[in-house]
Amino acid sequence: MRIASFTAYQATLANLQARQQDLSNIQNQMTSGLRVQVASDDPVAAAQVVRAAAAQSRITAQTTAANASQTEMQQTDSALGNASNLILQARNLIVSAGNGSYTDSDRANIASQLQGLQTDLFSIANTSDGNGRYLFGGQGSDTAPFVQGAAGAVSYVGSAGQQTAASSQPLPLTVDGNVWMNAADPNNPGSTISIFQSLQNTITALNTPGQSAAQIATAVKQGLASLDAGSNQLAAARASVGAAENAVQTVTNQLSAGMLASQTQQSNAQDLDMTAAISNFSTQQTGYQAALKTYSMIQQLSLFNYISPSSS
Repeated sequence: MRIASFTAYQATLANLQARQQDLSNIQNQMTSGLRVQVASDDPVAAAQVVRAAAAQSRITAQTTAANASQTEMQQTDSALGNASNLILQARNLIVSAGNGSYTDSDRANIASQLQGLQTDLFSIANTSDGNGRYLFGGQGSDTAPFVQGAAGAVSYVGSAGQQTAASSQPLPLTVDGNVWMNAADPNNPGSTISIFQSLQNTITALNTPGQSAAQIATAVKQGLASLDAGSNQLAAARASVGAAENAVQTVTNQLSAGMLASQTQQSNAQDLDMTAAISNFSTQQTGYQAALKTYSMIQQLSLFNYISPSSS
C-alpha cells in the first residue's frame, strides 16, 4: 500500500495537535484545581456536583432560618430572665408591705415602687428584636402587642400563636404574648389574671388609706398568690424557650454535618488529584516532545531530497 508524504504529514500533525490539546487540558486543570470544569469532562461527576451545589443552597437557607430562630429565642430567654428578676423584687416589696408597723405613707411608697416595676415589666413584654419583630408578638404585627388603657389596665392586642422560621422543622421566632395574661387566678378559681393586673390589684390595695391589719394581710396574701401564679407561667414559658434553643442547636448541628457531607461529595467529584495530575502532566509533556521530534523528522522525508538535479 502506497502512503504519500502528505498523508504522513497530516497524520503526524493531527497527532501533534491532539497531544497539544491534552497538554493544554491538564494545564488548565492544574491551574484551576478542578478535574471537572465542564460537563463533558465527566458527565456523571458533573451531575454529582450539580446535586451537591443544590443541596448546599438548601442547607444555607435553612441555616439562615435556624440562626434567626436561635437569635430570637436567646433574646426572649434574656427578656424572661429580666422579668423574673423584676417579679422577685416585686414579691419582696409585697412581703415587706405586710409589716404591721408601716403607715399608710410607707405602704404608698411601696405601691409607687411596685408601679415602677409594673412599668418595667410592660416594657419587657413589648420588647422588639431590633428588626421590627416583637418577641411576644405571637403571629406577628408591626405594632406593640401590649397596650395600656387610661385606667392602667393592660391588654394584649397581638395575634395568638407564634411565628416560625421557614425550615424543614418548625423553629420559633416569637412567643405567644398570652403567657403574660392568662395565669390561673388563685383568688378567683375558674378565672385568669395577667401579671400586670396582679400587681395593679396590690398597688390599689396598698394605696388605700385607713385599712386594718387584717385587710392589709389579706391584700398581701392575695397579691403574692396571684403574682406567683403569673411568675410560674412565665417560668414555664422560659423553660419552653430553653427547649426551643436546644432544638434549634440540634438542627444547626445537623445542618452543619449535612453541609460538610455535601461539600465532601462535591470535592470528591470535582477536585483534582494534584499528585496524579503532575504525573500525568509529565507524561503528556514527554509525549508532546516526542510528537514534535517525530514531526520534524517526517518533514525531511520527501522524494525530492533524493532526486539529483542532473537526472532531470
